[in-house]
Amino acid sequence: MNGDWQDLLAALEALRARVLQESEARMVVLEGQDPTLRLHPGVHNMLHYLALRRVDLRPLQEALAGQGLSSLGRSESHVLDTLDHIIALLSAALGRPEPEVREQATLRPDEGMRLLVQNAERLLGPAREHRSTRIMVTLPGERADDPAFLQSLLAKGMDVARINCAHDGPEQWRAMVKNLHQAVQEQGGSCRILADLAGHKIRTGPLPMEAGVVHLRPQRDRLGRLQAPARLRALASSPPPEAALPAGVQCVLLPAAGSHAPRVAEELLCVDARGKERVLVVEAVETGILTLHCMQGSYFVNGNTWQSRRRRRCRGVIAGIPAAPVQIVLEAGDALLLSRDTGEGRAAAADQPARVACTIPALVERLSPGQAVWVDDGKMAAVVEAQGPEGALLRITHAKAGGARLLPDRGLNFPGLPLNLPPLSDKDLADLEVIIPLVDMVGFSFVESGAHMGALLEALQQRQASHLGIIAKIETAQAFHRLPEILLAALGWQPLGVMVARGDLAVEVGPERLTEVQEEILWLAEAAHLPVIWATQVLETLTKKGSISRPELTDAAMGVRAECVMLNKGPFVAEAVRTLDDILTRMQDHQRKKFTRLRALHWQDGG
Repeated sequence: MNGDWQDLLAALEALRARVLQESEARMVVLEGQDPTLRLHPGVHNMLHYLALRRVDLRPLQEALAGQGLSSLGRSESHVLDTLDHIIALLSAALGRPEPEVREQATLRPDEGMRLLVQNAERLLGPAREHRSTRIMVTLPGERADDPAFLQSLLAKGMDVARINCAHDGPEQWRAMVKNLHQAVQEQGGSCRILADLAGHKIRTGPLPMEAGVVHLRPQRDRLGRLQAPARLRALASSPPPEAALPAGVQCVLLPAAGSHAPRVAEELLCVDARGKERVLVVEAVETGILTLHCMQGSYFVNGNTWQSRRRRRCRGVIAGIPAAPVQIVLEAGDALLLSRDTGEGRAAAADQPARVACTIPALVERLSPGQAVWVDDGKMAAVVEAQGPEGALLRITHAKAGGARLLPDRGLNFPGLPLNLPPLSDKDLADLEVIIPLVDMVGFSFVESGAHMGALLEALQQRQASHLGIIAKIETAQAFHRLPEILLAALGWQPLGVMVARGDLAVEVGPERLTEVQEEILWLAEAAHLPVIWATQVLETLTKKGSISRPELTDAAMGVRAECVMLNKGPFVAEAVRTLDDILTRMQDHQRKKFTRLRALHWQDGG
């Protein structure tokens, strides 16, 4: 037994010496760039952790666990202290003098956790009494002027509101912030605001537009028997010029000159786009919005007529259906030209492949044969076959059964390709001028290096915005590989946090590796005592469709290891907030970071 302990003690002493040597060598380099970093406990501990994880610790872990000692598996926030405690225990067991107190910078476990909690509160605001993990919600622009909606989100558990600068514009952002402040004042509590800079929009270009269609489909069982009617929401009069339809509204039932608007229980006789006669029944009228139902499948376009069955002076046309991009559906094996020009794309012709532009043409020039290309968050995959005078010819390698639809303004990813783009786009710099007075923190999209982070710090300092928090959004493989560099560039800047942007990251590193990568981001951020935001597609089915997906519930539960979980916008986001609040509250009794908590369990005894 003594021999085993002596071997373990020698291995741990050597490991400790290596950790100190490597971390100090790196600290000397960093100190030359910023002398204040040596004063930052998070820098020391992160350097210790980086040095520790350069070693394959698995054999040592198994040996330590076999002796009933800590296996180093939960040392992220207090690396050196963990090593010192195990060394002290083994020294005592072998009858050796207790090691001298060595490094004054050593953090105890409670101190490491205290720093993490403190940094999370500085960035994300205070946690709720019943729940330590915050909930962030992306605000939809169409609800910017709806204080009641914001009050509902706050009441159900929203702690941080997110404005996505890739959507809407300054007027909507200002309205969101104004109404959120009003809602917080009336509701009580607090709510921090994040503005995510859009970054360089690497997206598909425009497609030709065609007349929009509203397709109503009643619910039927497998034998075709009617289960529930189709429903339609429509305005009873035209919206102001250039104004979008309210959320969930599909069209306008525009009355003819001198005609009356429909009333509750009124039956409207319609002729749809195929010349089929249909009946729409008005169920409700509320604040100028009609809710109607139809028992038959229907296709409505602008110009289709409607007429009350009983009132001759209640008639009009269907209007306001937004135009839609032409349908281009691609299957595995199809060709797609990613063009250099930024004009409209097109569907495939007899001798021409389908075509779509890239919003940053310079990237098309740099694509080489064999380069992977992902479209729309991985819904479609392709590989570059050749470069030509008009652009890069792609071959679709993955699409869902029946084909995937190519749409405009959808994300393009080129895994492994260095983007070599400026850290901040012109739009980002313009948006900073708008959002700085409005928000508490800025999300840095597509940050890929310490130099990128330095550019944002400089931009904020130039605008007297050093008080704003920063969230480094880890979205690319390069950002993940350079995460230590990115964090070290900004660790002197507080408050600071990390977002695991799992959508783009899954495309970049591959869905199979995402599970591993997201864990490593959590570990490194904890070593730096920085809060993490667990983002992308959390409870997505519930948020978008109102139904619960069991795998998504498990995924949401994993978010308890982060300091914040982000929900995207959707019609049922308020219900998603309530559900997530319940899940996180339950799970915090079982899990804290990597530490499994064993509260008392109560099973029913048999017999």
